[in-house]
Amino acid sequence: MSALVIPPGGTLLETFKKSFVDVPVDSNNDNAIATSDFLDAAEALTTMFDILGSVAFSPVKSDMLGNIKKIRERQLAAPAESENLQALCINELKTKKHTATEGLLWLTRGLDFTCIALSQNLAQGSEELSTSFRSAYGSTLKPHHGILIKPVFSAAMSACPYRKDFYPKLGGDQAKVASELRVYLAALENIVGILKGFQSRKEAKW
Repeated sequence: MSALVIPPGGTLLETFKKSFVDVPVDSNNDNAIATSDFLDAAEALTTMFDILGSVAFSPVKSDMLGNIKKIRERQLAAPAESENLQALCINELKTKKHTATEGLLWLTRGLDFTCIALSQNLAQGSEELSTSFRSAYGSTLKPHHGILIKPVFSAAMSACPYRKDFYPKLGGDQAKVASELRVYLAALENIVGILKGFQSRKEAKW
C-alpha cells in the first residue's frame, strides 16, 4: 500500500475525495441523503483505518468496503430509484431483496462505531485510542457480532496506536487537526442519526 501523502500545513481530512460535511441532506424530503456523495465519503473514511494499523484494522476496513460495494451495485442496477439512500432501500425492498439495504445497516453500524470512538477520544485528552475504540465497539457493533467475529475486532481494538503517534499522522498542526475532526465527526454523527432513525422504521425492514 502506498503511503498517504498530506500536503505541508494540510490534514488527512483535506485529502479525502469527499467529506461527510459535504454530503447533501435534503431536509425538505425526509432528510434524504445523496447516495453517491455518501458512498464517496464513506470510502474516504476507510483510509483512516490504514493509519490506525493496516493489518489489525484490515477486517474492519474490508467489512465497510464490502458493504459500500453492495450499495453501489444496487445504485448501478437501478439508478433512477437510488438517488438517495432511503429511496434505494425502499425500492430494493419492493423487489423482495435486501442485499444493499442490509449492507447499509452494517455500514451505518461501522460508521457509528468509528464516529463514537474518535469523538470520545478527541473529547478525552488523555484517553488512549484502544480504550475509546473498545468502548465504542461494545455499544455499536459487538451486540450484532457472532462468536467468530468478536475476537477479530477485539484484536483490532488492542492494536490501536498510541494517541501521541496517531494524531500527528493526521496533520502537523494539531489545533487544525482537532478543529477539522470535530466538524467532520459532527457531520458524520448527524448522518448516522438520520440513517438509524430511518432503519428503525417499518418500511426499512425486511
